[in-house]
Amino acid sequence: MTAVWLKTTFRIANMDCSSEEQLIRMSLEGMPSVRTLAFDIPNRKLEVYHTGRPEELLERLEGLHLGASVVSSREEQAPADTEADRLQTRILWQVLVINVLFFVVEMIAGLIASSMGLAADSLDMLADGIVYALALFAVGGAAGRKRRVAGIAGYFQGILGVLGLVEVIHRFVGRGETPDFLMMIVVSVFALAANAICVFLLRRSKTEVHMRASLIFTSMDVIANLGVIVAGVLVYLTRSNLPDLVVGSIVFILVLQGAYRILRLAR
Repeated sequence: MTAVWLKTTFRIANMDCSSEEQLIRMSLEGMPSVRTLAFDIPNRKLEVYHTGRPEELLERLEGLHLGASVVSSREEQAPADTEADRLQTRILWQVLVINVLFFVVEMIAGLIASSMGLAADSLDMLADGIVYALALFAVGGAAGRKRRVAGIAGYFQGILGVLGLVEVIHRFVGRGETPDFLMMIVVSVFALAANAICVFLLRRSKTEVHMRASLIFTSMDVIANLGVIVAGVLVYLTRSNLPDLVVGSIVFILVLQGAYRILRLAR
């Protein structure tokens, strides 16, 4: 006999890309009452098959500050597990490796080129890597252990973000040296290609609707990459480090916002 579950549909107003999806997965998949999650990113909707009250799920989602609200809730048969679940796990490992690799590459390049934009973008890569790692770690893991790991990761990311902003302020005051614009541009182009590969991989585990979503919504990662490229061009034209510092400041703030979201999961 097939079990009947509650199917609750949520609207997630600020769910624009796979990064928000993974945050939601990490927050909900460890709950014993949750059976299956189905995402519709273009329409910013999430379907959850579960037991218990929808309000318990909404409380978790509200903690992510993604603009969650309940659309409907009714009894329905839950879909069976498919090969797509195993495929998604493999893809999460692949994008995790790519993000961690480019975190290291961009951080080293940022130090060599004296570029805060590259250093900040490397932390943006690290932030995505943390989200994917937590999503993988959450599968079959105890809720308490998941929260502890999320807390450590969030504080680590937050500390790096704060140190980055402090260094930006120091360079604003002291002006600092002009970064190597050529290294900024070249490394950011490769990082942009890496993000494009991640988008391609993530599409493989999705429905056609989700594939269209990747074309509709531009991820913050790509914006950050393009920002560093533009900053590199402006550094070349102005012979000043101000464009690099401005872009670095913006990306460091985005990194701190990501750290805050992860810390919310640890509560």
